[in-house]
Amino acid sequence: MDHTAHHTGPRHDHTAHELHGWHEHGGHGRGGASWSTAAKATLHCLTGCAIGEILGMVIGTALLWGNVPTMALAIALAFVFGYSFTLFAVRRAGLDFKSAVKVALAADTVSIAVMEFVDNAIIALTPGAMDAHLSDALFWTALLGGFAVAFLITTPVNKWMIGRGRGHAVVHAYH
Repeated sequence: MDHTAHHTGPRHDHTAHELHGWHEHGGHGRGGASWSTAAKATLHCLTGCAIGEILGMVIGTALLWGNVPTMALAIALAFVFGYSFTLFAVRRAGLDFKSAVKVALAADTVSIAVMEFVDNAIIALTPGAMDAHLSDALFWTALLGGFAVAFLITTPVNKWMIGRGRGHAVVHAYH
């Protein structure tokens, strides 16, 4: 599969062999990804998710929405911001918009989904957290605690995916 049509400029003119060779020789092939690589990918994902989720919570709370619409907005914005970080990075690397969207979806969907599931489950299961206000310590403790646990659970998922040339491994071909 020739990926050269997706790139502009000599800096990002990869052949299919080079792209697949990165996975084989860069520590992310059959031998697996490093924990450091997985943690960096997860932190990248967590940053976008956290921005979107906090923004969604703030907007929903400010508009006096109930828990379900606020949570739905927060999750939607977590995906939007999570994808946008990767989208902007690969666009800067020269990928056209359609290809960049495909890369962002491939790189981040599982990571964001796992992170959002874990984080929101913790918030939903923490007594009183769903009814806490932005000014309550319980709100921020549950939210930040959820992010921390989500990071710990999502990192091994990302390690496994990167080690198989999936998830964030597809983004590294464009760095």
